[in-house]
Amino acid sequence: MAKVLRIINRFNLGGPTYNVAYLTKYLAPDYDTLLVGGSNTKDEACSDYIIKKLGIHAITIPEMSREIGYNDLIAYAKIKNIIKRYKPDIVHTHASKAGYLGRRAAISLKVPVIVHTFHGHIFHSYFNKQATSLFKSLEQSLAKKTDAIIAISPIQKDELCNIHKIAPEEKFRVIPLGFDLNRFQENLQEKRKIFRTRYNLKDDDIVISSVGRLVPIKNHPLFIKSIAKVKEKTNKNVKAIIVGDGALRKEFVELAHSLNLNVSTPEKTEPNPDIIFTSWIEDADIVFAGSEIAALSSFNEGTPVSLIEAQASNIPVISTNVGGVKDIIIEGKTGLLCENDNVDDYAEKLLTLVENSKLREEMSLNGWEFVKNKFHYSRLVNDVKLLYDELLENSQIK
Repeated sequence: MAKVLRIINRFNLGGPTYNVAYLTKYLAPDYDTLLVGGSNTKDEACSDYIIKKLGIHAITIPEMSREIGYNDLIAYAKIKNIIKRYKPDIVHTHASKAGYLGRRAAISLKVPVIVHTFHGHIFHSYFNKQATSLFKSLEQSLAKKTDAIIAISPIQKDELCNIHKIAPEEKFRVIPLGFDLNRFQENLQEKRKIFRTRYNLKDDDIVISSVGRLVPIKNHPLFIKSIAKVKEKTNKNVKAIIVGDGALRKEFVELAHSLNLNVSTPEKTEPNPDIIFTSWIEDADIVFAGSEIAALSSFNEGTPVSLIEAQASNIPVISTNVGGVKDIIIEGKTGLLCENDNVDDYAEKLLTLVENSKLREEMSLNGWEFVKNKFHYSRLVNDVKLLYDELLENSQIK
């Protein structure tokens, strides 16, 4: 049985953790996998429960953190020691920090096959021009010694190949993410009641939920400003739910207050809030079952899991047209796309969904049919197995 060392940036709540968990669990018995990752930050929800629920034992390297510094040297040494002990046939890294440290270690120890997955990229909206240029050159150098690079959407592949010139097209494979989406179709009315009772939501409230870390890249100010504009133009009872947490929560609450919006937080509940900050909620299926619309306002994205989960829950989505978003929405059929950081455009299209219940209903019917097979974990596992088989066969030929 071939052995895979799978390395992920951090065990934080999100698509990458779900995907490494499913690959670790379900590539067996063809591939034995050892899963390694860093710890989640204080601003992120921990995803240990995802790993444990599947009965997976994972190794955590606390030094593999978001920050760049001395701890990277410690993490690098630990990864090299794991490779020496485990002797993998394949090292497969996921996301930027794991991709850099894991691939460098694998290259130095001459691991037969090296694979990297871009779950997103950091080549715009994250760092200044000089830092971005440095990271791009590091990725280009590593790509030369990587046997295959996985992009999670056709748009992402095009960006990485043709815009950022990370590697030639033949190095890339497009393998979309995969999830257990069936739970988003189960007990919808019961989950809806749980969510709406928990946050005192009325039957006629139109609930718009945004799920994600409260960090600059997610651009929550666009969402909050759009909510304020929509409430000025509609007679509907609109409620915004912001699920997630982070260092910017206080700043976002202050922004909402400056726009004359009433705000509830976990620490202070208002009787009739316009926006509710919930902090982290593990069960996204309950959130979306209790919502009418799912929203995303990011400056940059890979494949945002929340939009896939929302469509699996039969609700329409609205998002900025960034990264791989266009590959996971059928525009006009399952959701609406907006210009990046354009409040007027975002608010206008959000208002369209708020006012038009028939359009929301039509989009709801289309969502599940679109995502149920395209983004199921069984398809993900099969795609990756075929890639591994091919790469191992080629490595033996070499």
